[in-house]
Amino acid sequence: MGYDISYHPIKETEIKAWYFDVLNDPELISGIAAQHQVDDFYKEKYQQVINIGSGTKPDDSFERSHGYYIAVVQGFLRKYYYTRGSAFSFLLEESPYFERYTRDFKTIVPESISNPISNRIVQNYSSGVFIPVEQVSQLLEDYANDPDVKADLERFFSDGRIGVFLRALEDARQQELGLLEATEVIEPNPLNLNDSACYSNLFNCDQEGAYLFKQAAMAQMKAMEEQNNLQPGEITNNAERVVMNTEEVEEKEKKGFWKKLLG
Repeated sequence: MGYDISYHPIKETEIKAWYFDVLNDPELISGIAAQHQVDDFYKEKYQQVINIGSGTKPDDSFERSHGYYIAVVQGFLRKYYYTRGSAFSFLLEESPYFERYTRDFKTIVPESISNPISNRIVQNYSSGVFIPVEQVSQLLEDYANDPDVKADLERFFSDGRIGVFLRALEDARQQELGLLEATEVIEPNPLNLNDSACYSNLFNCDQEGAYLFKQAAMAQMKAMEEQNNLQPGEITNNAERVVMNTEEVEEKEKKGFWKKLLG
């Protein structure tokens, strides 16, 4: 299973106010929802995410619990950005010097949170790195002025995805926010974007990354058809059945993980 990466503009004080404070006092949701003009449907989903978060055990992965829920909550309240496969966490493995742009979540979470923190995407349905506001600005500045940073970012965020990532950074900089990475907050269906899955507010997600994913998927299927002398559209018309068969295990895990939220 691949990774559907999203980038969520948010600052440390909002992580505390929107998630950790709400864990202690769920009645705060009404004021937060009103301030950000969240409708009743997503307000209820916000409450359900907090209910799930309150059941997190001390030895649960932070990324697979609190970190992921923070990203979902952010998407109820503010715009976020999607890129298929382009995780800053994975860039750190190739170019470790990008670590300097991130902040350890241990310095952000309340002292009462003892969950093990990796500060990386650990698997699907996970949060990843956090780029604080000052490093958002520094990363943009270095992209503009440091040829090595620019080259590494453009190589990693290939096929137009660098534009989405830069817009996420610029959005965060203009609002004086940091940037939280997560995976599978949204899962676009490249064959039918209207059939995409989202555990936050789909309408708050920037659309460009999903369209890039669709274009890439269609190009790959067209190339396969040409290589195998198939009729145009033959793979596309049968792709949904193939995907369901090959990802049965992952689909079962997803449904189990979210049954409390989605019913």
